[in-house]
Amino acid sequence: MFYFLYWVDMTTFAELNIMQMSHKAGFVNIIGNPNVGKSTLMNAFVGERLSIITSKAQTTRHRILGIVNGEDFQLVLSDTPGIIKPAYEMQESMMNFVKSAFEDADILIYMVEIGEQDLKDEAFFNKIIHAKIPVLLLLNKIDNSNQEQLEEQVAFWKEKVPNAEIFPISALQNFNVPEVFGRIIELLPESPAYYPKDQLTDKPERFFVNETIREKILLNYSKEIPYAVEIVTEEFFEDEKIIRIRSIIMVERETQKGIIIGHKGAALKKVGTDARADLEKFFGKQIHIELVVKVNKNWRSNANMLKRFGYNQ
Repeated sequence: MFYFLYWVDMTTFAELNIMQMSHKAGFVNIIGNPNVGKSTLMNAFVGERLSIITSKAQTTRHRILGIVNGEDFQLVLSDTPGIIKPAYEMQESMMNFVKSAFEDADILIYMVEIGEQDLKDEAFFNKIIHAKIPVLLLLNKIDNSNQEQLEEQVAFWKEKVPNAEIFPISALQNFNVPEVFGRIIELLPESPAYYPKDQLTDKPERFFVNETIREKILLNYSKEIPYAVEIVTEEFFEDEKIIRIRSIIMVERETQKGIIIGHKGAALKKVGTDARADLEKFFGKQIHIELVVKVNKNWRSNANMLKRFGYNQ
């Protein structure tokens, strides 16, 4: 009788183990040149605007995780900065985020757009074509092409990245995006969840405040101004119905400060108004936001400042 009970217990443990291992989880990291649609794809998968989207290059500066949960899977997506040749220390740090994306990926998404020919870094490209993990090459913005051009591009990338599965998509129009998502789920390794199932991202609330304000600056200012800006949220007080925020807009020169503020503060007021509208949607609460502009000379080349702003890992 004792032996019989022991055998039943072992069977139960085996069944529990099978149930646990039927769950899939993994890290899916998105890389590519600037402005090819990485952030649009990330947001489409997650269903939230975690990454800012503009028509300007270098919109994404950090590596941002978005977590998609299902009953039997957890997909941890990683949006990374567009690959560039670094010109100063902040851009070096941005490329370090891209390097880290190769190290922990279970599946790699290499995103290109119609008409693109090369990745802007040969070393990164070599890592892609020699990857030992599944690679999905997403040919984005096909709504801007015709059938002949699309067929030419698919043939080109099949030869250039022979280890990749190729999916023509339009991230903006959601064309073929559900099919890519389904294929990712198929490729995920069996694993328990890495994060709590109700978690959406690894970033704190203040990060999304900073990114929302920076997006409005990217949209409302031209030339060098948006790239010389960093946002620091110093205060974030949340009550039942309202969130009170105080954020610093950091620039490198006094002339940039004047441009950000604008005539009688009109430009800065527009940034605050636009940011507040998006943040109220994101948090589902009334937002009171105060913006202050300060000069921090050459912060993009200052190692201590970059560490403070979260660029140095």
